[in-house]
Amino acid sequence: MVTFEELINLDTAKLTKAADGWSSISHRAHAYRERVDHEMVGKLRGTQQGVAASAVLKNLDRLSKNYQYIHAEGGLIRTALQGLAEELAVPQRKLKQALEEAHGLGFTVKPNGSVEYPKTTATPAPLIPAPATPGGMPSLLKPESTPNPNEAKAQAIANRIGDALKEAAEIDGRYARAIAKLSTDGDLNKTDWADVIRDMKDLRAAAGKHFQEGAIPRGKSPKENAEWWMSLSQATRDEYVALYPASIGALNGIPASVRDDANRVVLAEARLDVSRQLEDLIAREPKKQKRTRGEWGLTAEWMAWKTKKDRIAGKLGGLEAIQERLSESGGGEGLPKAYLLGLDVRGDGRAVVANGNPDTAAHTAIYAPGTYSKLEGAESDIRRMTRLWEVSRGMPGSPEVSTITWIGYDAPQSIAPQAMHKSYAQNGASTLNGFLEGLQVAQGGADKSHTTMIGHSYGSTLVGAASIQGELAADDIVVVGSPGTLVSSADELDVGKDHVWSEKASDDNVPLGGKIAGLGGVKRVVVNGGPENGGYIDYIHAVPSDKEFGAHRMKVDTKGHSGYWGEDSLSLRNQAAVVVGQYNRVINE
Repeated sequence: MVTFEELINLDTAKLTKAADGWSSISHRAHAYRERVDHEMVGKLRGTQQGVAASAVLKNLDRLSKNYQYIHAEGGLIRTALQGLAEELAVPQRKLKQALEEAHGLGFTVKPNGSVEYPKTTATPAPLIPAPATPGGMPSLLKPESTPNPNEAKAQAIANRIGDALKEAAEIDGRYARAIAKLSTDGDLNKTDWADVIRDMKDLRAAAGKHFQEGAIPRGKSPKENAEWWMSLSQATRDEYVALYPASIGALNGIPASVRDDANRVVLAEARLDVSRQLEDLIAREPKKQKRTRGEWGLTAEWMAWKTKKDRIAGKLGGLEAIQERLSESGGGEGLPKAYLLGLDVRGDGRAVVANGNPDTAAHTAIYAPGTYSKLEGAESDIRRMTRLWEVSRGMPGSPEVSTITWIGYDAPQSIAPQAMHKSYAQNGASTLNGFLEGLQVAQGGADKSHTTMIGHSYGSTLVGAASIQGELAADDIVVVGSPGTLVSSADELDVGKDHVWSEKASDDNVPLGGKIAGLGGVKRVVVNGGPENGGYIDYIHAVPSDKEFGAHRMKVDTKGHSGYWGEDSLSLRNQAAVVVGQYNRVINE
Protein backbone atom coordinates (compact mmCIF):
# COMPACT_ATOMS: atom_id res chain seq x y z
CA MET A 1 0.00 0.00 0.00
CA VAL A 2 1.14 3.54 -0.79
CA THR A 3 0.02 6.13 1.74
CA PHE A 4 -0.97 9.72 1.07
CA GLU A 5 2.23 11.00 2.70
CA GLU A 6 4.46 8.54 0.84
CA LEU A 7 3.08 9.48 -2.54
CA ILE A 8 3.14 13.23 -2.01
CA ASN A 9 6.72 13.12 -0.68
CA LEU A 10 8.07 10.58 -3.18
CA ASP A 11 11.36 11.71 -4.76
CA THR A 12 11.34 9.98 -8.15
CA ALA A 13 14.70 11.58 -8.93
CA LYS A 14 16.30 9.19 -6.44
CA LEU A 15 14.86 6.20 -8.30
CA THR A 16 16.09 7.63 -11.59
CA LYS A 17 19.55 8.20 -10.14
CA ALA A 18 19.65 4.61 -8.90
CA ALA A 19 18.56 3.45 -12.37
CA ASP A 20 21.42 5.45 -13.90
CA GLY A 21 23.83 3.74 -11.51
CA TRP A 22 22.68 0.30 -12.59
CA SER A 23 22.84 1.41 -16.21
CA SER A 24 26.50 2.28 -15.70
CA ILE A 25 27.16 -1.12 -14.10
CA SER A 26 25.42 -2.88 -16.99
CA HIS A 27 27.39 -0.98 -19.64
CA ARG A 28 30.70 -1.59 -17.87
CA ALA A 29 29.98 -5.31 -17.61
CA HIS A 30 29.25 -5.35 -21.35
CA ALA A 31 32.57 -3.64 -22.09
CA TYR A 32 34.46 -6.03 -19.80
CA ARG A 33 32.88 -9.07 -21.46
CA GLU A 34 33.96 -7.81 -24.86
CA ARG A 35 37.47 -7.28 -23.57
CA VAL A 36 37.61 -10.82 -22.20
CA ASP A 37 36.22 -12.34 -25.40
CA HIS A 38 38.15 -10.32 -27.94
CA GLU A 39 41.39 -9.35 -26.24
CA MET A 40 41.97 -12.43 -24.10
CA VAL A 41 40.08 -15.52 -25.27
CA GLY A 42 40.54 -14.90 -28.99
CA LYS A 43 44.29 -14.33 -28.74
CA LEU A 44 44.83 -17.19 -26.31
CA ARG A 45 43.02 -19.66 -28.54
CA GLY A 46 45.09 -18.57 -31.50
CA THR A 47 48.47 -18.84 -29.79
CA GLN A 48 48.34 -21.34 -26.91
CA GLN A 49 47.58 -25.04 -26.55
CA GLY A 50 47.81 -27.63 -23.80
CA VAL A 51 46.32 -28.37 -20.39
CA ALA A 52 47.22 -25.01 -18.86
CA ALA A 53 45.75 -23.09 -21.79
CA SER A 54 42.55 -25.16 -21.59
CA ALA A 55 42.22 -24.41 -17.87
CA VAL A 56 42.70 -20.69 -18.44
CA LEU A 57 40.19 -20.70 -21.29
CA LYS A 58 37.64 -22.44 -19.06
CA ASN A 59 38.06 -19.78 -16.39
CA LEU A 60 37.88 -16.97 -18.94
CA ASP A 61 34.71 -18.49 -20.37
CA ARG A 62 33.18 -18.40 -16.89
CA LEU A 63 34.33 -14.80 -16.45
CA SER A 64 32.77 -13.85 -19.77
CA LYS A 65 29.48 -15.48 -18.80
CA ASN A 66 29.51 -13.68 -15.45
CA TYR A 67 29.98 -10.31 -17.13
CA GLN A 68 27.19 -11.08 -19.58
CA TYR A 69 24.96 -12.11 -16.66
CA ILE A 70 25.73 -8.83 -14.84
CA HIS A 71 25.09 -6.89 -18.05
CA ALA A 72 21.67 -8.50 -18.51
CA GLU A 73 20.58 -8.43 -14.85
CA GLY A 74 21.90 -4.90 -14.38
CA GLY A 75 19.88 -3.83 -17.39
CA LEU A 76 16.75 -5.38 -15.93
CA ILE A 77 17.28 -3.64 -12.57
CA ARG A 78 17.83 -0.33 -14.35
CA THR A 79 14.64 -0.87 -16.35
CA ALA A 80 12.65 -1.77 -13.24
CA LEU A 81 13.76 1.34 -11.33
CA GLN A 82 13.28 3.65 -14.29
CA GLY A 83 9.88 2.20 -15.06
CA LEU A 84 8.82 2.48 -11.41
CA ALA A 85 9.92 6.13 -11.27
CA GLU A 86 8.16 7.08 -14.48
CA GLU A 87 4.94 5.23 -13.65
CA LEU A 88 4.69 6.55 -10.07
CA ALA A 89 5.24 10.08 -11.34
CA VAL A 90 1.81 9.89 -13.00
CA PRO A 91 -0.36 9.33 -9.87
CA GLN A 92 1.91 11.68 -7.91
CA ARG A 93 1.22 14.40 -10.48
CA LYS A 94 -2.52 13.69 -10.26
CA LEU A 95 -2.36 13.93 -6.47
CA LYS A 96 -0.50 17.23 -6.55
CA GLN A 97 -2.96 18.67 -9.07
CA ALA A 98 -5.85 17.68 -6.81
CA LEU A 99 -4.13 19.33 -3.83
CA GLU A 100 -3.52 22.52 -5.78
CA GLU A 101 -7.19 22.71 -6.76
CA ALA A 102 -8.28 22.05 -3.17
CA HIS A 103 -6.06 24.77 -1.82
CA GLY A 104 -7.26 27.16 -4.51
CA LEU A 105 -10.84 26.61 -3.35
CA GLY A 106 -9.93 27.04 0.29
CA PHE A 107 -10.43 23.37 1.09
CA THR A 108 -8.29 21.48 3.57
CA VAL A 109 -6.81 18.07 2.72
CA LYS A 110 -6.13 15.97 5.80
CA PRO A 111 -3.06 13.65 6.16
CA ASN A 112 -5.26 10.65 5.44
CA GLY A 113 -6.42 12.14 2.12
CA SER A 114 -9.86 13.29 3.22
CA VAL A 115 -11.11 16.70 2.11
CA GLU A 116 -12.65 19.33 4.40
CA TYR A 117 -14.60 22.18 2.83
CA PRO A 118 -15.98 25.40 4.39
CA LYS A 119 -19.06 24.94 6.57
CA THR A 120 -22.35 26.76 6.07
CA THR A 121 -24.32 28.58 8.76
CA ALA A 122 -26.67 25.60 9.03
CA THR A 123 -24.18 22.83 9.68
CA PRO A 124 -20.62 22.31 10.88
CA ALA A 125 -17.90 21.81 8.24
CA PRO A 126 -18.40 18.26 6.85
CA LEU A 127 -15.50 15.93 6.02
CA ILE A 128 -15.41 14.21 2.64
CA PRO A 129 -13.10 11.19 2.81
CA ALA A 130 -11.24 9.85 -0.19
CA PRO A 131 -12.93 6.78 -1.75
CA ALA A 132 -11.91 3.40 -0.46
CA THR A 133 -8.19 2.75 -0.98
CA PRO A 134 -6.21 -0.48 -0.45
CA GLY A 135 -5.98 0.49 3.24
CA GLY A 136 -9.71 1.00 3.56
CA MET A 137 -11.56 4.30 4.13
CA PRO A 138 -14.96 5.10 5.66
CA SER A 139 -17.95 5.67 3.38
CA LEU A 140 -19.17 9.18 2.58
CA LEU A 141 -21.11 11.08 5.24
CA LYS A 142 -24.76 11.67 4.62
CA PRO A 143 -25.31 14.94 2.76
CA GLU A 144 -26.49 18.04 4.60
CA SER A 145 -30.13 18.87 4.75
CA THR A 146 -29.20 22.18 3.16
CA PRO A 147 -26.98 21.44 0.16
CA ASN A 148 -23.55 23.05 0.29
CA PRO A 149 -22.32 24.13 -3.17
CA ASN A 150 -18.76 23.08 -2.20
CA GLU A 151 -19.73 19.51 -1.45
CA ALA A 152 -19.68 18.29 -5.04
CA LYS A 153 -16.33 19.97 -5.66
CA ALA A 154 -14.87 18.42 -2.52
CA GLN A 155 -16.26 15.03 -3.49
CA ALA A 156 -14.63 15.23 -6.91
CA ILE A 157 -11.28 16.15 -5.41
CA ALA A 158 -11.56 13.36 -2.85
CA ASN A 159 -12.29 10.91 -5.67
CA ARG A 160 -9.20 12.03 -7.57
CA ILE A 161 -7.05 11.64 -4.46
CA GLY A 162 -8.39 8.15 -3.90
CA ASP A 163 -7.85 7.20 -7.54
CA ALA A 164 -4.25 8.46 -7.40
CA LEU A 165 -3.57 6.40 -4.29
CA LYS A 166 -5.13 3.29 -5.82
CA GLU A 167 -3.12 3.74 -9.02
CA ALA A 168 0.11 4.20 -7.06
CA ALA A 169 -0.62 1.11 -4.95
CA GLU A 170 -1.21 -0.99 -8.08
CA ILE A 171 2.06 0.22 -9.66
CA ASP A 172 4.00 -0.33 -6.44
CA GLY A 173 2.66 -3.86 -6.12
CA ARG A 174 3.55 -4.81 -9.69
CA TYR A 175 7.12 -3.60 -9.46
CA ALA A 176 7.67 -4.81 -5.89
CA ARG A 177 7.06 -8.42 -6.92
CA ALA A 178 9.45 -8.19 -9.87
CA ILE A 179 12.19 -6.26 -8.06
CA ALA A 180 12.12 -8.68 -5.12
CA LYS A 181 13.19 -11.46 -7.50
CA LEU A 182 16.12 -9.50 -8.97
CA SER A 183 18.69 -11.06 -6.68
CA THR A 184 21.47 -13.63 -6.73
CA ASP A 185 23.28 -15.69 -4.12
CA GLY A 186 26.62 -14.30 -5.26
CA ASP A 187 28.07 -17.65 -6.32
CA LEU A 188 30.12 -16.83 -9.43
CA ASN A 189 30.08 -20.47 -10.49
CA LYS A 190 26.30 -20.64 -10.59
CA THR A 191 25.27 -17.64 -12.64
CA ASP A 192 22.44 -19.13 -14.64
CA TRP A 193 20.63 -17.72 -17.66
CA ALA A 194 17.49 -19.32 -16.32
CA ASP A 195 17.54 -16.51 -13.73
CA VAL A 196 17.76 -13.88 -16.44
CA ILE A 197 14.92 -15.45 -18.41
CA ARG A 198 12.65 -15.66 -15.36
CA ASP A 199 13.50 -12.12 -14.31
CA MET A 200 12.88 -10.83 -17.83
CA LYS A 201 9.43 -12.42 -17.95
CA ASP A 202 8.55 -11.12 -14.48
CA LEU A 203 9.64 -7.61 -15.39
CA ARG A 204 7.71 -7.71 -18.64
CA ALA A 205 4.60 -8.48 -16.59
CA ALA A 206 5.41 -5.59 -14.25
CA ALA A 207 6.56 -2.97 -16.76
CA GLY A 208 4.64 -4.09 -19.83
CA LYS A 209 2.10 -1.29 -19.42
CA HIS A 210 4.89 1.29 -19.55
CA PHE A 211 7.41 -0.30 -21.95
CA GLN A 212 5.00 -1.85 -24.42
CA GLU A 213 6.29 -4.40 -26.90
CA GLY A 214 3.58 -3.18 -29.25
CA ALA A 215 5.48 0.09 -29.62
CA ILE A 216 8.31 -1.76 -31.39
CA PRO A 217 7.75 -1.49 -35.19
CA ARG A 218 6.42 -4.59 -36.94
CA GLY A 219 6.16 -4.90 -40.68
CA LYS A 220 7.76 -1.49 -41.20
CA SER A 221 10.53 -0.60 -43.61
CA PRO A 222 14.14 -0.50 -42.39
CA LYS A 223 14.05 3.29 -42.77
CA GLU A 224 11.00 3.51 -40.51
CA ASN A 225 12.63 1.16 -38.00
CA ALA A 226 15.73 3.36 -37.92
CA GLU A 227 13.67 6.54 -37.49
CA TRP A 228 11.79 5.00 -34.56
CA TRP A 229 15.03 3.91 -32.92
CA MET A 230 16.63 7.33 -33.36
CA SER A 231 13.59 9.00 -31.81
CA LEU A 232 14.20 7.21 -28.48
CA SER A 233 16.44 8.35 -25.66
CA GLN A 234 19.43 6.15 -24.88
CA ALA A 235 17.77 5.07 -21.63
CA THR A 236 14.62 3.98 -23.45
CA ARG A 237 16.67 2.08 -26.03
CA ASP A 238 18.46 0.22 -23.25
CA GLU A 239 15.14 -0.63 -21.64
CA TYR A 240 13.68 -2.10 -24.84
CA VAL A 241 16.82 -4.18 -25.38
CA ALA A 242 16.61 -5.45 -21.80
CA LEU A 243 12.93 -6.40 -21.98
CA TYR A 244 12.41 -7.45 -25.61
CA PRO A 245 15.77 -8.55 -27.03
CA ALA A 246 14.29 -10.85 -29.70
CA SER A 247 12.10 -8.09 -31.14
CA ILE A 248 14.92 -5.53 -31.16
CA GLY A 249 17.47 -7.98 -32.52
CA ALA A 250 15.25 -8.67 -35.54
CA LEU A 251 14.84 -5.02 -36.59
CA ASN A 252 16.41 -4.31 -39.97
CA GLY A 253 17.85 -0.82 -40.19
CA ILE A 254 19.08 -0.29 -36.63
CA PRO A 255 22.82 -0.44 -35.75
CA ALA A 256 24.60 -3.79 -35.90
CA SER A 257 26.02 -3.27 -32.40
CA VAL A 258 22.49 -2.96 -30.96
CA ARG A 259 21.23 -6.06 -32.78
CA ASP A 260 24.28 -7.98 -31.62
CA ASP A 261 23.76 -6.97 -28.00
CA ALA A 262 20.11 -8.03 -28.11
CA ASN A 263 20.67 -11.27 -30.02
CA ARG A 264 23.40 -12.46 -27.65
CA VAL A 265 20.68 -12.57 -24.97
CA VAL A 266 18.44 -14.44 -27.42
CA LEU A 267 21.30 -16.88 -28.06
CA ALA A 268 21.87 -17.51 -24.36
CA GLU A 269 18.16 -18.15 -23.84
CA ALA A 270 18.00 -20.42 -26.89
CA ARG A 271 21.00 -22.50 -25.79
CA LEU A 272 19.40 -23.03 -22.40
CA ASP A 273 15.99 -23.88 -23.83
CA VAL A 274 17.25 -26.28 -26.50
CA SER A 275 19.63 -27.95 -24.01
CA ARG A 276 16.72 -28.58 -21.68
CA GLN A 277 14.62 -29.96 -24.52
CA LEU A 278 17.41 -32.41 -25.35
CA GLU A 279 17.94 -33.45 -21.73
CA ASP A 280 14.22 -33.98 -21.24
CA LEU A 281 13.97 -36.04 -24.43
CA ILE A 282 16.96 -38.22 -23.51
CA ALA A 283 15.41 -38.88 -20.11
CA ARG A 284 12.27 -40.20 -21.85
CA GLU A 285 13.92 -42.61 -24.29
CA PRO A 286 11.39 -45.29 -25.24
CA LYS A 287 12.09 -48.98 -25.58
CA LYS A 288 14.58 -49.43 -28.37
CA GLN A 289 13.89 -52.96 -29.56
CA LYS A 290 11.12 -55.48 -29.59
CA ARG A 291 10.89 -59.07 -30.73
CA THR A 292 8.51 -59.84 -33.56
CA ARG A 293 8.11 -63.33 -34.96
CA GLY A 294 11.29 -64.41 -33.28
CA GLU A 295 13.43 -61.53 -34.55
CA TRP A 296 14.59 -58.37 -32.79
CA GLY A 297 14.04 -54.99 -34.44
CA LEU A 298 13.90 -51.30 -33.66
CA THR A 299 10.57 -50.01 -32.42
CA ALA A 300 8.70 -47.30 -34.32
CA GLU A 301 8.54 -45.24 -31.13
CA TRP A 302 12.33 -45.33 -30.69
CA MET A 303 12.98 -44.44 -34.32
CA ALA A 304 10.65 -41.42 -34.09
CA TRP A 305 12.33 -40.46 -30.81
CA LYS A 306 15.80 -40.68 -32.37
CA THR A 307 14.77 -38.53 -35.32
CA LYS A 308 13.52 -35.86 -32.96
CA LYS A 309 16.59 -36.16 -30.73
CA ASP A 310 18.96 -35.79 -33.67
CA ARG A 311 17.10 -32.73 -34.87
CA ILE A 312 17.28 -31.02 -31.47
CA ALA A 313 20.92 -32.05 -31.00
CA GLY A 314 21.77 -30.63 -34.42
CA LYS A 315 20.06 -27.36 -33.58
CA LEU A 316 22.01 -27.16 -30.32
CA GLY A 317 25.20 -27.83 -32.28
CA GLY A 318 24.41 -24.88 -34.53
CA LEU A 319 23.88 -22.63 -31.52
CA GLU A 320 27.18 -23.76 -30.02
CA ALA A 321 28.95 -23.04 -33.32
CA ILE A 322 27.58 -19.50 -33.26
CA GLN A 323 28.68 -19.02 -29.67
CA GLU A 324 32.15 -20.29 -30.54
CA ARG A 325 32.45 -17.82 -33.41
CA LEU A 326 31.34 -14.97 -31.14
CA SER A 327 34.15 -15.88 -28.76
CA GLU A 328 36.84 -16.35 -31.43
CA SER A 329 37.52 -12.72 -32.31
CA GLY A 330 40.77 -11.36 -31.07
CA GLY A 331 41.86 -8.44 -33.20
CA GLY A 332 45.45 -8.13 -34.39
CA GLU A 333 46.16 -11.03 -36.72
CA GLY A 334 43.01 -12.88 -35.66
CA LEU A 335 39.45 -12.61 -36.81
CA PRO A 336 37.46 -9.43 -36.26
CA LYS A 337 34.65 -9.13 -33.78
CA ALA A 338 31.60 -11.16 -34.76
CA TYR A 339 28.13 -9.61 -34.75
CA LEU A 340 25.01 -11.70 -34.27
CA LEU A 341 22.46 -9.89 -36.44
CA GLY A 342 19.65 -12.41 -36.25
CA LEU A 343 18.63 -15.63 -34.52
CA ASP A 344 15.45 -17.71 -34.48
CA VAL A 345 15.27 -21.35 -33.38
CA ARG A 346 11.75 -21.96 -34.66
CA GLY A 347 11.37 -24.52 -37.44
CA ASP A 348 14.71 -25.30 -39.09
CA GLY A 349 16.16 -22.22 -37.44
CA ARG A 350 17.72 -19.04 -38.79
CA ALA A 351 20.92 -17.18 -37.98
CA VAL A 352 22.80 -14.15 -39.32
CA VAL A 353 26.45 -13.81 -38.29
CA ALA A 354 28.81 -11.05 -39.47
CA ASN A 355 32.60 -10.95 -39.39
CA GLY A 356 33.35 -7.32 -38.65
CA ASN A 357 30.88 -4.47 -38.31
CA PRO A 358 28.97 -4.05 -41.60
CA ASP A 359 27.86 -0.56 -40.55
CA THR A 360 31.41 0.75 -40.90
CA ALA A 361 32.94 -1.61 -43.48
CA ALA A 362 34.06 -0.26 -46.84
CA HIS A 363 33.09 -3.59 -48.43
CA THR A 364 30.28 -5.92 -47.34
CA ALA A 365 29.56 -9.42 -48.59
CA ILE A 366 26.38 -11.36 -47.77
CA TYR A 367 26.32 -15.11 -48.32
CA ALA A 368 23.04 -17.02 -48.81
CA PRO A 369 23.48 -20.82 -48.65
CA GLY A 370 21.34 -23.27 -50.56
CA THR A 371 19.54 -26.58 -50.16
CA TYR A 372 19.80 -28.19 -46.71
CA SER A 373 20.88 -24.92 -45.09
CA LYS A 374 19.49 -24.43 -41.59
CA LEU A 375 20.64 -23.67 -38.06
CA GLU A 376 21.99 -27.20 -37.67
CA GLY A 377 24.61 -26.64 -40.39
CA ALA A 378 25.57 -23.14 -39.34
CA GLU A 379 29.17 -24.03 -38.50
CA SER A 380 30.26 -24.82 -42.07
CA ASP A 381 28.50 -21.78 -43.50
CA ILE A 382 30.09 -19.51 -40.88
CA ARG A 383 33.54 -20.98 -41.61
CA ARG A 384 33.15 -20.24 -45.31
CA MET A 385 32.62 -16.57 -44.56
CA THR A 386 35.49 -16.38 -42.08
CA ARG A 387 37.78 -17.72 -44.80
CA LEU A 388 36.38 -15.19 -47.27
CA TRP A 389 36.97 -12.40 -44.76
CA GLU A 390 40.59 -13.48 -44.24
CA VAL A 391 41.33 -13.58 -47.98
CA SER A 392 39.45 -10.33 -48.68
CA ARG A 393 41.22 -8.55 -45.83
CA GLY A 394 44.51 -9.81 -47.21
CA MET A 395 44.01 -8.16 -50.59
CA PRO A 396 46.23 -5.18 -51.48
CA GLY A 397 45.46 -2.19 -49.28
CA SER A 398 44.02 -4.38 -46.49
CA PRO A 399 40.43 -3.30 -47.23
CA GLU A 400 37.94 -2.92 -44.39
CA VAL A 401 35.58 -5.83 -44.95
CA SER A 402 32.56 -7.45 -43.34
CA THR A 403 31.39 -10.87 -44.50
CA ILE A 404 27.97 -12.10 -43.42
CA THR A 405 26.51 -15.59 -43.21
CA TRP A 406 22.79 -15.17 -43.87
CA ILE A 407 20.80 -18.27 -42.99
CA GLY A 408 17.67 -16.20 -43.15
CA TYR A 409 15.08 -18.09 -45.19
CA ASP A 410 13.35 -21.46 -45.25
CA ALA A 411 15.63 -23.31 -47.66
CA PRO A 412 14.67 -26.59 -49.38
CA GLN A 413 15.59 -29.58 -47.26
CA SER A 414 15.65 -32.11 -50.09
CA ILE A 415 16.84 -32.19 -53.69
CA ALA A 416 13.61 -33.77 -54.82
CA PRO A 417 11.01 -32.56 -54.65
CA GLN A 418 11.74 -29.37 -52.67
CA ALA A 419 14.79 -27.96 -54.49
CA MET A 420 12.98 -28.51 -57.78
CA HIS A 421 10.51 -25.76 -56.91
CA LYS A 422 10.86 -21.99 -57.18
CA SER A 423 8.57 -21.32 -54.23
CA TYR A 424 11.29 -21.45 -51.56
CA ALA A 425 13.21 -18.72 -53.37
CA GLN A 426 10.12 -16.67 -54.09
CA ASN A 427 8.94 -16.88 -50.46
CA GLY A 428 12.34 -15.86 -49.09
CA ALA A 429 13.03 -13.03 -51.54
CA SER A 430 11.33 -10.25 -49.58
CA THR A 431 13.15 -11.28 -46.41
CA LEU A 432 16.51 -11.05 -48.17
CA ASN A 433 15.62 -7.70 -49.71
CA GLY A 434 14.59 -6.39 -46.30
CA PHE A 435 17.88 -7.43 -44.77
CA LEU A 436 19.94 -5.87 -47.56
CA GLU A 437 17.94 -2.66 -47.39
CA GLY A 438 18.45 -2.63 -43.63
CA LEU A 439 22.21 -2.87 -44.09
CA GLN A 440 22.17 0.17 -46.38
CA VAL A 441 20.07 2.18 -43.94
CA ALA A 442 22.36 1.31 -41.00
CA GLN A 443 25.42 2.14 -43.12
CA GLY A 444 24.01 5.54 -44.01
CA GLY A 445 23.14 5.05 -47.67
CA ALA A 446 23.86 3.04 -50.80
CA ASP A 447 27.20 4.76 -51.40
CA LYS A 448 28.65 4.05 -47.96
CA SER A 449 29.74 0.45 -48.60
CA HIS A 450 30.42 -1.63 -51.69
CA THR A 451 28.06 -4.61 -51.31
CA THR A 452 28.36 -8.07 -52.87
CA MET A 453 25.58 -10.66 -52.72
CA ILE A 454 26.86 -14.24 -52.87
CA GLY A 455 24.44 -17.07 -53.56
CA HIS A 456 25.52 -20.70 -53.37
CA SER A 457 23.45 -23.39 -55.04
CA TYR A 458 19.74 -22.73 -54.39
CA GLY A 459 20.85 -19.58 -52.60
CA SER A 460 21.56 -18.13 -56.05
CA THR A 461 17.96 -18.90 -57.04
CA LEU A 462 16.91 -16.90 -53.99
CA VAL A 463 19.11 -14.00 -55.14
CA GLY A 464 17.46 -14.11 -58.56
CA ALA A 465 13.99 -14.08 -57.01
CA ALA A 466 14.94 -11.13 -54.81
CA SER A 467 16.17 -9.25 -57.86
CA ILE A 468 12.91 -9.94 -59.69
CA GLN A 469 10.62 -9.05 -56.78
CA GLY A 470 12.33 -5.85 -55.66
CA GLU A 471 15.42 -3.75 -55.97
CA LEU A 472 18.39 -5.78 -54.78
CA ALA A 473 20.52 -3.48 -52.62
CA ALA A 474 23.86 -4.74 -53.93
CA ASP A 475 26.61 -3.65 -56.30
CA ASP A 476 27.78 -7.10 -57.39
CA ILE A 477 26.29 -10.60 -57.51
CA VAL A 478 28.41 -13.73 -57.25
CA VAL A 479 26.64 -17.03 -57.91
CA VAL A 480 28.40 -20.27 -57.06
CA GLY A 481 27.29 -23.67 -58.37
CA SER A 482 24.03 -22.05 -59.46
CA PRO A 483 21.05 -24.14 -60.61
CA GLY A 484 19.53 -20.94 -62.01
CA THR A 485 18.46 -17.45 -61.03
CA LEU A 486 14.97 -17.52 -62.61
CA VAL A 487 16.17 -15.15 -65.35
CA SER A 488 17.76 -15.95 -68.68
CA SER A 489 20.39 -13.22 -68.82
CA ALA A 490 22.76 -11.33 -66.55
CA ASP A 491 21.19 -8.14 -67.89
CA GLU A 492 17.97 -9.00 -66.06
CA LEU A 493 19.58 -8.88 -62.62
CA ASP A 494 19.54 -5.54 -60.78
CA VAL A 495 23.30 -5.00 -60.72
CA GLY A 496 23.73 -5.14 -64.50
CA LYS A 497 25.61 -7.57 -66.70
CA ASP A 498 29.10 -6.29 -65.87
CA HIS A 499 28.61 -6.99 -62.18
CA VAL A 500 27.34 -10.58 -62.32
CA TRP A 501 29.97 -13.24 -61.60
CA SER A 502 29.69 -17.03 -61.79
CA GLU A 503 31.73 -19.98 -60.54
CA LYS A 504 31.20 -23.61 -61.56
CA ALA A 505 33.50 -26.54 -60.89
CA SER A 506 33.96 -29.00 -63.74
CA ASP A 507 32.36 -31.83 -61.74
CA ASP A 508 29.52 -29.77 -60.25
CA ASN A 509 26.28 -31.12 -61.75
CA VAL A 510 23.90 -28.82 -59.87
CA PRO A 511 23.68 -26.30 -62.77
CA LEU A 512 22.58 -29.12 -65.06
CA GLY A 513 20.02 -30.24 -62.51
CA GLY A 514 18.74 -26.68 -62.32
CA LYS A 515 18.13 -26.66 -66.05
CA ILE A 516 16.14 -29.86 -65.80
CA ALA A 517 14.14 -28.44 -62.88
CA GLY A 518 13.47 -25.23 -64.78
CA LEU A 519 15.16 -22.88 -62.30
CA GLY A 520 16.92 -21.01 -65.07
CA GLY A 521 15.28 -18.38 -67.24
CA VAL A 522 13.95 -19.40 -70.64
CA LYS A 523 16.28 -18.17 -73.37
CA ARG A 524 15.93 -18.40 -77.13
CA VAL A 525 19.00 -19.67 -78.94
CA VAL A 526 19.41 -19.22 -82.70
CA VAL A 527 21.76 -21.75 -84.23
CA ASN A 528 23.44 -21.35 -87.66
CA GLY A 529 21.46 -18.27 -88.55
CA GLY A 530 18.09 -19.82 -87.83
CA PRO A 531 15.68 -21.74 -90.08
CA GLU A 532 16.28 -19.47 -93.04
CA ASN A 533 19.89 -20.68 -93.23
CA GLY A 534 19.26 -24.31 -92.41
CA GLY A 535 19.64 -23.83 -88.68
CA TYR A 536 17.00 -23.73 -85.96
CA ILE A 537 15.69 -21.82 -82.96
CA ASP A 538 15.69 -23.53 -79.60
CA TYR A 539 14.52 -22.55 -76.09
CA ILE A 540 16.66 -23.46 -73.12
CA HIS A 541 16.74 -22.78 -69.38
CA ALA A 542 19.89 -20.66 -69.14
CA VAL A 543 21.92 -20.68 -65.92
CA PRO A 544 24.75 -18.29 -64.96
CA SER A 545 27.53 -20.74 -65.84
CA ASP A 546 26.30 -20.84 -69.45
CA LYS A 547 28.20 -18.58 -71.81
CA GLU A 548 24.90 -17.40 -73.27
CA PHE A 549 23.85 -16.04 -69.85
CA GLY A 550 26.42 -13.28 -70.10
CA ALA A 551 27.98 -13.34 -66.61
CA HIS A 552 31.71 -13.18 -65.93
CA ARG A 553 32.66 -16.85 -65.69
CA MET A 554 35.44 -16.94 -63.12
CA LYS A 555 38.08 -19.63 -63.20
CA VAL A 556 37.74 -22.37 -60.58
CA ASP A 557 40.42 -24.69 -59.21
CA THR A 558 38.26 -26.59 -56.69
CA LYS A 559 36.18 -29.72 -57.07
CA GLY A 560 32.62 -30.61 -56.22
CA HIS A 561 29.59 -28.57 -55.33
CA SER A 562 30.83 -27.46 -51.91
CA GLY A 563 34.55 -26.92 -52.41
CA TYR A 564 34.53 -23.31 -53.61
CA TRP A 565 35.81 -21.96 -50.26
CA GLY A 566 38.90 -24.15 -50.02
CA GLU A 567 41.83 -22.49 -48.29
CA ASP A 568 44.32 -20.82 -50.63
CA SER A 569 42.14 -21.66 -53.63
CA LEU A 570 41.72 -19.55 -56.75
CA SER A 571 37.97 -20.03 -56.38
CA LEU A 572 38.07 -18.23 -53.04
CA ARG A 573 40.52 -15.55 -54.19
CA ASN A 574 38.31 -14.70 -57.15
CA GLN A 575 35.35 -14.18 -54.84
CA ALA A 576 37.47 -11.97 -52.59
CA ALA A 577 38.59 -9.84 -55.53
CA VAL A 578 34.95 -9.12 -56.39
CA VAL A 579 34.06 -8.47 -52.74
CA VAL A 580 36.70 -5.72 -52.41
CA GLY A 581 36.03 -4.33 -55.89
CA GLN A 582 39.45 -5.22 -57.30
CA TYR A 583 38.00 -6.61 -60.52
CA ASN A 584 41.32 -6.52 -62.31
CA ARG A 585 42.50 -9.32 -60.05
CA VAL A 586 39.68 -11.67 -61.08
CA ILE A 587 40.86 -14.53 -63.31
CA ASN A 588 38.13 -15.54 -65.74
CA GLU A 589 37.87 -18.66 -67.83
